[in-house]
Amino acid sequence: MNFKSIEVTIENHIAHVKLNRPNELNSMNVDFWKELPEAIHEINQQAEARVIVISSTGKHFSAGMDLAVFTNPNSIPMRGDPARMAENLRRAVLQLQDAFNVLEDIRIPVLAAIQGGCIGGAVDMVSACDSRYCTEDTFFTIKETQLGMTADLGTMQRLPHLIPQGIMRELAYTGRKFDAQEAKEIGLVNKVFSSQEDMLEGVMEIAKQIAIQSPMAVAGCKEMINYSRDHSVADSLKYMATWQSGMFRPQDMMKCFAAKAQKTDPDFEALWPIKPLFS
Repeated sequence: MNFKSIEVTIENHIAHVKLNRPNELNSMNVDFWKELPEAIHEINQQAEARVIVISSTGKHFSAGMDLAVFTNPNSIPMRGDPARMAENLRRAVLQLQDAFNVLEDIRIPVLAAIQGGCIGGAVDMVSACDSRYCTEDTFFTIKETQLGMTADLGTMQRLPHLIPQGIMRELAYTGRKFDAQEAKEIGLVNKVFSSQEDMLEGVMEIAKQIAIQSPMAVAGCKEMINYSRDHSVADSLKYMATWQSGMFRPQDMMKCFAAKAQKTDPDFEALWPIKPLFS
């Protein structure tokens, strides 16, 4: 997979998606909005990887939305009939949201490894990941508020499920920066590392532990956790029972028992690739 704004590698069932515009602070330009969802979809469809790590290059993780996206006349036209312009803008926002929704929708977990600034749209992106890790020099900000707009790509919807409601509201209303230590204290990140090198090593070790598990079991975990976030306990339990009745089979469990007896790692069959129905 060859891209302009990101690099993608897959090794030992771990896909590493790296933002790769360090000189531009990894701002999210037009190429990024096309390439990120394309890469994530392709990784999910191929089913070779069982976990994705998103990291970055340079001093900052990402400065958020590149202003060129707004000034590109072919992306979001801002002139013309007000009703048609509004309808078009709504579709544009939904399309941008889908670029991050895919991180939730795919079958495998996504881990974010963050250094330096995680600003604006970057907060939207990492909020859609399963887990977040950062370096000591990391800072976060819901920058859109200070630019006179409301963050519209997922922060308002996802962050209240990740951190306490009152703190989330304060961060959204003020747009203030908060550092790695505060991010750890409020539960936004799982762990803070001393350097980017240590972080990548640590996150890759976590990814490795995920990748050796049954991909069916992990996919089930992600499906149930996401469903439970948006539904009642009763509804979620019923969905769990339905999932088990359709998806549970003993093969992977038997492999776990056999591997434990032999003191080895089980060798699980990959999830099947996703193919078009009529190709």
